Amino acid sequence: MISFESILDAKRAIHGIARETNLLSAPLLNPGFSLYVKPENLQYTGSFKMRGATNKISKLTDAQRKSGVVTASAGNTAQAVALGASRSSIPATVVMPKAAPLAKVNATRAYGAKVELYGDVFDDCMRRAMEISESTGASFIHAFDDPDIIAGQGTIGLEILAQLPEVDAVIVPIGGGGLISGIASAIKHEKPSCKVYGVHPENCTAMLTSLANNRIEDVDFKPTIADGVIVKKPSPNTFEICSRLLDGIVTVSEDETKCAMLTILEKLKLVTEGSGALPVAAALSGKLDLSGKNVVCVLSGGNIDTAVFMDAISRAREVIKK
Repeated sequence: MISFESILDAKRAIHGIARETNLLSAPLLNPGFSLYVKPENLQYTGSFKMRGATNKISKLTDAQRKSGVVTASAGNTAQAVALGASRSSIPATVVMPKAAPLAKVNATRAYGAKVELYGDVFDDCMRRAMEISESTGASFIHAFDDPDIIAGQGTIGLEILAQLPEVDAVIVPIGGGGLISGIASAIKHEKPSCKVYGVHPENCTAMLTSLANNRIEDVDFKPTIADGVIVKKPSPNTFEICSRLLDGIVTVSEDETKCAMLTILEKLKLVTEGSGALPVAAALSGKLDLSGKNVVCVLSGGNIDTAVFMDAISRAREVIKK
């Protein structure tokens, strides 16, 4: 489990390296409650992952630094580990799915990491990354199933509490569960009354399915605009934390997600990837009881190919016209 003290330690470790993102009010969305967004799409490397990666890299020994690091990622962890390793002059290898967005692949390489494209989903990449770790001695950095990674993501919860002490609910995307596990660990320690909700795309519901069956399930998925949360199953650590701390998980459709991306662009002037728009999609869907509450949506990232983004916006406009 993740202690509150470890999240405070992570806050110190990432200070001056990861960005403290400002909480933004979103009154133009007019949802019938006070909505705020936590724009982690404006974080260094374009996603929240910089926090956990920075915290993890800060814990490496000198010997581990010399041997380098390896990770598996659909894109956002890849960039965070690549940049964090580069800043510390640590060799980094990143295994990404063959279908990873080109923008994320190119950015990872630009940050100085060696990129290997392998398999179709995160789980395939993770197996390959662990093989590389065993054969080379490089330290394996897990995208979400690591206490240091989770504690790093938990610093978002600390910032939300400091920026909006009267917060009533926080909505967070769920893939493997590292982000929401860290945020929930911080929020529930300091303000147990605050609700923490997760959101999946309808096409990929690993955590929801596992929690519903009270065991970790290997879940099939369909293609989704929210490529950053495509994970076939949660980890033991994140499953346990989520089973204890979450107040619920909702799902949103592909069209709801794309419409949220358009709304965020038009009303807040922010670009989000599909995963980053999930919380706003959930907040505006009416599937959660948020009336009269102070609600924070965590915009987890903004790394998306321009062509994919424009296709999503075009589809959203078609949906709104109907």
